[in-house]
Amino acid sequence: MRLRDTLRSGLEALLGHGLRSLLTILGILIGIAAVILTVGLGEGAQSSVNSAISALGSNLLVITPGSSVSSSGVFAGFGSATTLTLADADALESKRVAPNVSGIAPTSQQPGTLTAGAANWTTSVVGTTASWVQVRDRQVAEGGFFTRAQVKAAADVTVIGATTAQELFGGEVPIGQTVDDGNVSLTVIGVLTTAGSSGSTNQDDMALVPITTAQQQIFTSGSSLSDVYATAINAAALSGAYQEIDDELLALHHIDQPSAADFTITTQDQLQSTANSVNRTLTDLLAGIAAISLLVGGIGVMNIMLVSVTERVREIGLRKALGAAPGEIRRQFLVEAASLGLIGGIGGVGLGVVGAIVIPHFESSPITISAFAAVGAVVVAMAIGLVFGVYPAARAARLSPIVALRTE
Repeated sequence: MRLRDTLRSGLEALLGHGLRSLLTILGILIGIAAVILTVGLGEGAQSSVNSAISALGSNLLVITPGSSVSSSGVFAGFGSATTLTLADADALESKRVAPNVSGIAPTSQQPGTLTAGAANWTTSVVGTTASWVQVRDRQVAEGGFFTRAQVKAAADVTVIGATTAQELFGGEVPIGQTVDDGNVSLTVIGVLTTAGSSGSTNQDDMALVPITTAQQQIFTSGSSLSDVYATAINAAALSGAYQEIDDELLALHHIDQPSAADFTITTQDQLQSTANSVNRTLTDLLAGIAAISLLVGGIGVMNIMLVSVTERVREIGLRKALGAAPGEIRRQFLVEAASLGLIGGIGGVGLGVVGAIVIPHFESSPITISAFAAVGAVVVAMAIGLVFGVYPAARAARLSPIVALRTE
């Protein structure tokens, strides 16, 4: 029998039991769609995290305080201590101390409710210095950023993010207007360009104020810092800057053993490596669960093919009696199994693409569907059909024509 006749005969057999074939295809379709979406979620999350980390600034190092310990001996986690101060940041700005460091931006932040006329909005109030905009690689869309002189004078000024500006002023021009944070009135002198979100943090929802203003008039947490951002002069100098900062802070904090440091220095590479590792682990876990669906779908293919062999025993016997070789019988059933896998794979990819378009409207996580993953999914679906169709096809090929024709 020619291949064209084999294909036609196989498809006719599938269409002859349409509902049964459809239910079998659904098992593979759902499994393929689940794999497509889970891998797409993983790739989308990885891309999003990498973009967010890159948006922090080029050649960036982030210095955070160590962990605090309560009176009962409970550790609050890294970043909870009050071990970093403005004196530390000032020391790191010295070229004699850290020649590979091009900029330092200390920050201290806490939530605050800003009021502008009848509007109010709760945002993150960040106290920092004039170098923040360069260190964090951000730009000002309207107005300007506060100066060193304004930081030294603890001026009552603020630069706000695009989201904060929209929530407080709507379509009005915010420059020159006043926002109140408790009893402190701040004049808006600038609006940052849009930077998007970093994980669950909206980079456009913040109010930046001189750190002196924050610590003296707004914050109640004292003079400790939340973070210190530092940039190396170039990518090649990143490791040198890291070592210089580490040595200086250990000396300032009178710590002899680096393992006992009360601060942590993190580079972009470390952040990306950690985030990608977590994403890969979650993606592998979800893909493993989706693979179970594919296994169930494959078992469904084997089951339907075994039923088909049982129902068509007399047909098989007649064809063999008329001269059909065992290889032709085997090929026909393999074609039927592969067709189930192919149709299920194409349908699964289609469902996955639709899901990738629809889900982001309800969920903030992006989904990235690659052509390689789509083609691979179809190939895997066909392979599942073939693998799970081998045994039923071999069983059909081994049937004796005399026994098959006598079967009722």
